[in-house]
Amino acid sequence: MSDDSQRPIIVKKIKKGGAGAHGGAWKIAYADFVTAMMAFFLLMWLLGSTSKGDLKGIADYFQTPLKVAMFGGSGSGDSSSVIQGGGTDLTATYGQVKKGDIEAERKTINLQKLKEEFEKQERAKLQGLKDKIEAMIEASPSLRQFKSQLLLDLTTEGLRIQIVDEKNRPMFDSASSELKPYTKEILRAIGQNLNGVENRISLSGHTDAQPYAGGDRGFGNWELSTNRANASRRELVVGGMSDAKVMRVTGLASTVLYDKAQPYNPINRRMSIVVLNKRTEEAILADGTESKEVGAGDTVTPESVTGSAAAR
Repeated sequence: MSDDSQRPIIVKKIKKGGAGAHGGAWKIAYADFVTAMMAFFLLMWLLGSTSKGDLKGIADYFQTPLKVAMFGGSGSGDSSSVIQGGGTDLTATYGQVKKGDIEAERKTINLQKLKEEFEKQERAKLQGLKDKIEAMIEASPSLRQFKSQLLLDLTTEGLRIQIVDEKNRPMFDSASSELKPYTKEILRAIGQNLNGVENRISLSGHTDAQPYAGGDRGFGNWELSTNRANASRRELVVGGMSDAKVMRVTGLASTVLYDKAQPYNPINRRMSIVVLNKRTEEAILADGTESKEVGAGDTVTPESVTGSAAAR
């Protein structure tokens, strides 16, 4: 038997419970700490770079998130964003609407409806005046013969009454502001009816394109058309119209032809009386501008005029 077989067998037992502090648990704790610090510094950076509107929106959201989401107001959608979110209708693209804004919007809508209703009633009233004047012309033998020279229509300004020349039946003496007797009769008859509405009026005188050849130096179609418009105003007043109803008297010479294709057509020599609607009246008072008179088939467009009674 050899010496190796005689050696005793030694068994070493290692206890594992005493070295717990030297394991890997500290690594997990350290990782949690680093993560927390990173989140803290990230939060501090976000707070430092966020606008006051964003901060208030975030704060309001976490205070009442459901209310903000459903009823609008200052919330997470309110910030410096171009397109704001939230609102009473989450599918709408108008953004969040505060309660005060909703009330203001309702008032605006109600005022718009009232304005539209007023304009509708005013147009009906002017239509009634138009029908009344047309009936008066038909009922009067002396006026009926001038029916072709009386043009009535509703425009964006109001009720327009135009008295036009005919080749053999002019309104005025040639190159003069002296009214023909039948023109005076027409204007006085119209003046009797204009007090039936509270609307104010505008008068515009027009000539054809024929240059004025006579009179004082510097006197031309501008002065002639203005004098004719003012002479017409006086006859309306004689007929019973209140002079306070006149808002503007203008002379437009040949700048606004009724028949643009034939600038020398007698129909271009005309007197235009416009019973103004409230919108046009307010525009004249606000900025001193008025829509121009138009030719056949034209629409009304703005142009500068002079001689406003309101400006005097």
